[in-house]
Amino acid sequence: MINILDLDLVELKCWMKDNGESGFRAKQVSDWIYNDVWKFEDMNNIPKSIQEKLQNNFHIGIPKPIEEHSSKQKDTKKYLFELNDGNLIECVIMKYKHGNSICISTQVGCKMGCKFCASTIGGMIRNLTSGEMLGQIIKSQQLIGERISNVVLMGSGEPFDNYRNVIKFLELVNSKNGLNIGQRHITISTCGIVPKIKEFADLNLQTTLAISLHASTDEIRKKSMPIANKYSIAEIIDISRYYINKTNRRITFEYALVKGLNDSAQDAERLSALLKDMLCHVNLIPVNEIKENELKRSSNEDVAEFKKVLETNNIQTTIRREMGLDINAACGQLRRSYIKSEELK
Repeated sequence: MINILDLDLVELKCWMKDNGESGFRAKQVSDWIYNDVWKFEDMNNIPKSIQEKLQNNFHIGIPKPIEEHSSKQKDTKKYLFELNDGNLIECVIMKYKHGNSICISTQVGCKMGCKFCASTIGGMIRNLTSGEMLGQIIKSQQLIGERISNVVLMGSGEPFDNYRNVIKFLELVNSKNGLNIGQRHITISTCGIVPKIKEFADLNLQTTLAISLHASTDEIRKKSMPIANKYSIAEIIDISRYYINKTNRRITFEYALVKGLNDSAQDAERLSALLKDMLCHVNLIPVNEIKENELKRSSNEDVAEFKKVLETNNIQTTIRREMGLDINAACGQLRRSYIKSEELK
């Protein structure tokens, strides 16, 4: 059965007409869904005959909350959601002065194998559809009772490993008939799948691109990111320059600092040389420690020194504000802990 959230308004109008109904009914159904009515029988301006057709062909893919965790600072919420097929995903809502941001998942699990990420433990089960990505936002808005204005595709999964569904999601979430979240308020994070970055650049969208670099040499990068065995840093830098030239958009380079691995002043100098004169900024992330590996977070002093070196070399740099550490808000941690607890029952 089809998740109706996977269809845009034009596609739903076509379905209505193909099934002998007026196209305007599509907009009525869509309006109900975006007003948190998720049972066809509750859509009281839709005739019973159409409700039955909808029930026989579609389900409304709003995920079911399994767990909710709130940080002590009240600025972060994390949800564990169950999908229609029983698979589990998670998303994080972060409250800022400028509005609410949500970090959503694009896959159930992940096959990229990055050592610092709990999402990849156990591998990937399947891709999410565009509607399942959208459903995370719709349900989260209902749960917090507030509008979500910024979206980050940086939860479980590699967005460009699910490229087609992610691009369809961007169309859906940006639609004036839906959530109407502007492209400039959406960020896609990739570990560096070079051919897909080129495809994305050629679309010339206003969406922000973030690339997980996490090292200044291929040798270091290969120690924590298997994707480095396929695409070199030189290739990533080249395609990043292509993206910037094509879109005139600034790239964010994510850099997770790991004690003794990639956090020295020499690493910072090498990184500065790689990014020289590029329209970019670096987001430093003290790595989230997880039980399944030996990676340790850099000290605050080393993080500050790393930032200082970059800024001395005219590289715009921020240190990611840490939110939700007390609720396992990093990618994959909540899903992983829940699955382990269920296995012990």
